[in-house]
Amino acid sequence: MSTNEEQKPQFSKLQIESRLAQIGSIEEPVTGAVSFPIYNSTAFRHPKLGQSTGFDYARTKSPTRTVLEKAIAELESGDAGFACSSGMAALQTIFALFRQGDHLIVSLDLYGGTYRLLEKIMSRFGVTATYVDTNDLDALEASVQPGTKAVLIETPTNPLMMVTDIELVCTWAKKKGILTIVDNTLLTPFFQRPIELGADIIIHSATKYLGGHNDVLAGLIVTKGKELSEEMAFLHNSIGAVLGPQDSWLLMRGMKTLALRMERHQYNATKIATFLQEHPDVETVYYPALPSHPGHEIQNRQSSGNTGIFSFKMKDARTIEPILRHIKLIAFAESLGGVESLMTYPAVQTHADIPEEIRRKVGVDEKLLRYSVGIEHADDLIADLSRAIELAKQEIESGTPVLG
Repeated sequence: MSTNEEQKPQFSKLQIESRLAQIGSIEEPVTGAVSFPIYNSTAFRHPKLGQSTGFDYARTKSPTRTVLEKAIAELESGDAGFACSSGMAALQTIFALFRQGDHLIVSLDLYGGTYRLLEKIMSRFGVTATYVDTNDLDALEASVQPGTKAVLIETPTNPLMMVTDIELVCTWAKKKGILTIVDNTLLTPFFQRPIELGADIIIHSATKYLGGHNDVLAGLIVTKGKELSEEMAFLHNSIGAVLGPQDSWLLMRGMKTLALRMERHQYNATKIATFLQEHPDVETVYYPALPSHPGHEIQNRQSSGNTGIFSFKMKDARTIEPILRHIKLIAFAESLGGVESLMTYPAVQTHADIPEEIRRKVGVDEKLLRYSVGIEHADDLIADLSRAIELAKQEIESGTPVLG
């Protein structure tokens, strides 16, 4: 055994905080670099005919990306990891498992980009989808067709934070011979590990909490099982939407502080959601950490914590535009999961591709705001939001814009 191997701790015995902080730190055998190097090379020498160093061409496998892929597979208790150029690229790679005539059952409340990919792209190839409340086994059962191959779950969902009992659905799906795909973007493996509850495939928009700094675009896939992992490796290489070495390094760097960031995101989000729940101008707050949330009990049972994103509805839709104009510390911007607080208007931004009647049916209407809570001081964020709401009310009452 090499000295490098002898120095490696037994990562499976370490707590997740230690495993995150040590990503790539004992992977460079020659120099002992604690920060794993960025290997920009796309081509690698063969020692001789018929031999390989394990790296031949960067689309298939590259050193920096390999360290990242090993890390996410281990963190999610999977067998293989695959790093893609975006969350949507990761989703498209997964969807390449399916062919004409195949059918998917998908969470009713869904990120608009996933809906767009299914309805406007995959439909061209004869892949169809039915959208149901994935906590309703009767609805799941009624949605099964001869060509049903998988169930895709977001939990919590984006933006209405619906929670699905992962183990319940996975048990049901296995009896049907159906794959279970879980989008774990909002909770990350720090708070939730769906493969341990029976899932077959995990997907992350790693741009969000895993990267954590609004500076890297990436997607990750984790598979469980030898045959499925080999098929995903084939698709990943063949489609080629792989993550480059620079972005792989940025993502690993972000993941090293995931534990600290998620704890702060959760703390801030819970405090602000509680404040909004008691605010006289707020109609509803959607956040599983709140005891009033219908998924609160399930969330506590299958996850060790809560995400830093939630949504809320104002009582008066007229307040939305001035609130977004008056927030200062909180940025009016798309995306989520970064250290900076961002607020989004789903009806015209992230979920605009979902038909209005479907959006309204699940509750994504003109009164809904989505708030990705950052790691700033919670009191500063509450003050910023409170001030914006108050100025919005003044504008409505006076009928004129208020400077603020």
